[in-house]
Amino acid sequence: MSRRIFCFALSNLFFALCSPVQAQQPKKVPRIGFLAGASASFNSPQIKTFLQGLHKLGYVEGKNIVIEYRYADGKLDRLPDLAADLIRLKVDLIVTNSMPGVLAAKKASRTVPIVFLAGISDPVTSGLVDSLARPGGNVTGLTTGAPELAGKRLELLKEAFPKVSRVAVIANPANPARVPQWEEIEAAAQGLRVQLQSVEVRSVNDFDNAFSAITNERAQALLTIADPLTNSQAKRIIEFATKNRLPSMYSNPEFVDRGGLMSYGPAIPTCIAVPPLTWTRF
Repeated sequence: MSRRIFCFALSNLFFALCSPVQAQQPKKVPRIGFLAGASASFNSPQIKTFLQGLHKLGYVEGKNIVIEYRYADGKLDRLPDLAADLIRLKVDLIVTNSMPGVLAAKKASRTVPIVFLAGISDPVTSGLVDSLARPGGNVTGLTTGAPELAGKRLELLKEAFPKVSRVAVIANPANPARVPQWEEIEAAAQGLRVQLQSVEVRSVNDFDNAFSAITNERAQALLTIADPLTNSQAKRIIEFATKNRLPSMYSNPEFVDRGGLMSYGPAIPTCIAVPPLTWTRF
């Protein structure tokens, strides 16, 4: 399985913002905006690791660096206003972890540096950067660069449950990152002789109808495509899958931590490039 990963060290950006901590305290304390599409609780593992990384560079929140947190709680239509609010606060840098977050930040400013975490599968195809070697513009960051992992998730789900022949896939069609992942899932499904049920959700209000559609179509298993919206509804999705005894596969280990069956994907909070397979402990 081919994987591409590029990681632009945040340290370079922070060192560019102010002098080393060992030197005289700068007059201006750097201000970072953290923009997330899901909730604070869902993003806590990433934030914890992010703060640890800053600490290793000599930056301590509330002491020599300020972080402004903004969470959309799955209501992605709030992201543009949240991004604009960060720009009004004159942040020196915006960090975000999803495609909708990057797009909102990029629309809010073409000059403030934007760093995306590993929630973006293909930033070149998505139009966020010109190339991996030379991103251009004011957007950079790191990526798994592996939409094919979506197909691998279906393969592993089928391997674990050979009798499964119909799988419901929950995804937000408004997220451009959905397209390459859906194509990989479709390609895998053809080889596995699995029928897919596309279940679209665009807001938190769509999930009840989505669950009803899955039940009515008698899906035998469940797969999700990562998105701030689906991430924000992790508890509801897991409860639905458990109640209906649907084997489920997720891309984020956080789903497993919350009781989901299994996940396959990069451990984003720790920037691990090799994707681990995680199972719930029964």
